[in-house]
Amino acid sequence: MNVDSNSTRPVLPLRFLTAIAAILFFTLSAAAASATGPVNLLIFYADDLGWGELGCQGNKEIPTPNIDSIAKNGIRFTNGYVAATYCSPSRAGLMTGRYPTRFGHEFNSVANATGLRLDQTTLATRLKNMGYATAAVGKWHLGAGPEYRPTKRGFDEFFGTLANTPFFHPTNFVDSRVSNDVQKVTDDSFYTTDAYCERSLDWLENNKSKPWFLYLPFNAQHAPLQAPKKYLDRFPKVTDEKRQLFSAMMSAMDDAIGRVLGKVREMGQEENTLIFFISDNGGPTDSTTSKNGPLRGFKMTTFEGGPRIPFLAQWKGKIPAGKVYDYPVMNLDVMPTIITASGGKVDPSWKLDGVDLMPYITGANPARPHQTLYWRYGPQWAIRHGDMKLVVSKGGSGKPELYNLATDIGESRDLAAAQPAKAKELQAMWDKWSAEQAPASAPDSPGGGKAKKNAKKRAEE
Repeated sequence: MNVDSNSTRPVLPLRFLTAIAAILFFTLSAAAASATGPVNLLIFYADDLGWGELGCQGNKEIPTPNIDSIAKNGIRFTNGYVAATYCSPSRAGLMTGRYPTRFGHEFNSVANATGLRLDQTTLATRLKNMGYATAAVGKWHLGAGPEYRPTKRGFDEFFGTLANTPFFHPTNFVDSRVSNDVQKVTDDSFYTTDAYCERSLDWLENNKSKPWFLYLPFNAQHAPLQAPKKYLDRFPKVTDEKRQLFSAMMSAMDDAIGRVLGKVREMGQEENTLIFFISDNGGPTDSTTSKNGPLRGFKMTTFEGGPRIPFLAQWKGKIPAGKVYDYPVMNLDVMPTIITASGGKVDPSWKLDGVDLMPYITGANPARPHQTLYWRYGPQWAIRHGDMKLVVSKGGSGKPELYNLATDIGESRDLAAAQPAKAKELQAMWDKWSAEQAPASAPDSPGGGKAKKNAKKRAEE
């Protein structure tokens, strides 16, 4: 500690003053939140959106001003991850705050065969117990059977599809205002992205006097690539048919997000709403033209292009505007962040793997939110410890490969032979973690198979 040369008073070093200021900012922000009532909560969850597709992620081909505004008014996580490399397990992680492999939700086949295990408590259930109005609007993909549907898992209302679907004449569609049973959509003008937006606006208007949680998981940008002419007409110079459709779908989703954000603003609740925008996994690239930027790999691989995704958050007055955060975070962090922001307390008995991000975002805690992150997807797996990553992935050598993500984001220089001790250390860490996970509760069935047929039969019952 320094001493002022003109007095005997001690002078605190700048780093201590900065930490104190951050703590005061966080404390005063929390007090301000409680003064304005419970925070409202909004999660946009895109489907198969590549890491490099947004304007704020560097894409200049497809304007996404509304999604980009979340980063402009809040924070962009450059190392945002999901806990799985494709649809259903990613959503299981988001809804529980736990690695989906902990409870056997390793593959999409789990949702096809059964669903999110009934002994796992969802974010919606926790918030409903705190007095929140809750709605899910979009793609569920956590079980088609009656006991697994959103209205049985903490949501007051569900408007969307139980699994993957076309955008026009969607299949396995449910509107819980009509019935919790699957309904046929006969309206030729029904386009899921637009319809999800309209229902969200209506629900927000009906629930604006209560604390609310809206979960809006779009089926954009998942195949099949489909879009109305009004969105296709925005991209006349895109000659590749697939890319034009992808661009139109993205533009539709951006419009929908803009209208929902506008509704929150119109209700005078923007400053008291915590908003997340996340993709469920990286882009599949070949099937949809999705781009993962400089990342190697794609959906359903454990290279960075699989689990590393666009990850944005906004909470005006609480999250500094325009902030870029480079330490790794994961979709598992959404649960504890939201529960804490809502005035609740995370109970250790929940055994969450995520952390409350707010102290890290504000600078009150300068450490990494996670020193180590893990993935397991059948024979593919990965561990990121600090900036070092050990990975076995489709498209690789078949052996554990070691990369320094701080200097090699594209995973192009395998360091396993040069740093065998580090590779051995990370292998032992992953082995220990993997041994703690549950066996997959349904075998992987990439093409659907019998489990998918059984799920379709249940959905139609």
